[in-house]
Amino acid sequence: MVEKRTDAQQPAGTKPRGRPRSFDRATALEKALHIFWERGYEATSVSDLTRAMGIGPPSLYAAFGDKRSLFTEVLVEYGQTHGSAPGRALDEEPTVRAGFERMLRTAATAFTEPGHPHGCLVIHAATNCSTPEVEETLRAQRNANVDNFERRIRADIAAGHLPSDADARVLARHVAAVFQGMSQQARDGASAQELERVAELAMRAWPPAPTEARTEAPTEAPTRSAAR
Repeated sequence: MVEKRTDAQQPAGTKPRGRPRSFDRATALEKALHIFWERGYEATSVSDLTRAMGIGPPSLYAAFGDKRSLFTEVLVEYGQTHGSAPGRALDEEPTVRAGFERMLRTAATAFTEPGHPHGCLVIHAATNCSTPEVEETLRAQRNANVDNFERRIRADIAAGHLPSDADARVLARHVAAVFQGMSQQARDGASAQELERVAELAMRAWPPAPTEARTEAPTEAPTRSAAR
């Protein structure tokens, strides 16, 4: 809460310049994030936002700009807070295969946590979105994730962690499709345990590492020499 200045605190001979902001900006932004996350971009009105944030339209416009500008800020905030766990899980593993498996398992938990809407805000916000600029922003963010996945997969192919003939683009699309599907399933009521099982099954489609393939390949039994 911002404390108002008293008349004694005002410089002599000057008048107060309008009403000071009487709300906490970070708290208001978090509330806007939740309402966009719950309803999506298109279905969230300015009146929905001001009601959830506890402020009037003039305060919203003064602090955040219009609805689209507020949503752009919400996307950044989401990426740094609620939506950051799956990305961290991917970054912290030594191989991309281990990273994707951990990322999907982490998403299973994050998408179903109590205390906030289920699923992924970036994915759900695009539902029935008819604002071209917002739709393109969300599409570009999802496609950037696929491109990032593909780069990581190609790096692991080059390092010998995946077979040289692995299709990096298809594997990247595969992970993105599973991630996005898990988000919708979470909104439809799937539990964390069910989504973890989905993640486990999804990773079975991955090609084994070259060393694993050699280990699993059948070996011929050694022949015993007839001569002694």
